[in-house]
Amino acid sequence: MAADPLTTAIDAGTPLVVLSPHLDDAVLSCGALMAHAAGRTEVRVATFFTEGGCPPYTFSGRRYLQQTGQPDAERLYRDRRAEDRDVLERLGVDWLHLGLTDGLFRRKPTASGGHPGWVRRVLPEPAHVYPTYRLHVCTGRISRYDADTMGCVQALVEKLASPPHTVLLAPSAVGAHVDHVLVRTAAELSGQPVAYYSDFPYNQRHCPDPAFVERNALVEVEWARELTTKVALVRAYRSQTDALFPGGRIPVVPEIYLLAPGERAGDDPVGGSRWLS
Repeated sequence: MAADPLTTAIDAGTPLVVLSPHLDDAVLSCGALMAHAAGRTEVRVATFFTEGGCPPYTFSGRRYLQQTGQPDAERLYRDRRAEDRDVLERLGVDWLHLGLTDGLFRRKPTASGGHPGWVRRVLPEPAHVYPTYRLHVCTGRISRYDADTMGCVQALVEKLASPPHTVLLAPSAVGAHVDHVLVRTAAELSGQPVAYYSDFPYNQRHCPDPAFVERNALVEVEWARELTTKVALVRAYRSQTDALFPGGRIPVVPEIYLLAPGERAGDDPVGGSRWLS
């Protein structure tokens, strides 16, 4: 039986670049694959939205901070960056924190003007790009106020994808978090061969966007090695695990990757894959 194309690329020493929207997404969705690849090839995790905002926070922002037990977003994201560095260095992979502000705390470019200061302090929602979590952040719709963010993400993805024969792993945005959609869109527009990962744990409750899957003719490949190693890595994101996994149980399930023609299982692993020289 022919090896799946991800194994083929790793065994050939092809570098992996994992595009991670937030400071845990790469390990949550690709931790087992990265654990296998580390030591076999170069692995880099590039995380885009690594900063919190300053107060006043929206109601959704305050709710999230309450879940983490940290009332200050800037301090929380400092702790999250440290968690991410510790986990990825223990795993033996390279990391980049790209410094964009998380969607839950992102403000409109004109947020310094408009309403008087006391109004913004009492009702901060109008100054934010995504005022609420359920009605804005998780709809999958990129706000018109996020055009600069989209351009920045595209430029970063193009730079990260510039070395030839790199396996670019991007989120498929299962769960429709807008930060995941921004990174997925930039990867899709890059013109580079991309393997999309199914966003865990959101894929335990949601399915990939069918229009996105059809548009790119994607098919699923399962990865079932190193899953117990992944669970230990996920637990090390202590600021997030209680909110993500109520009760403390982390499901041990295969990782899912969505591949396009030319990268799929069954294709010629040398002549058919643009990842390989």
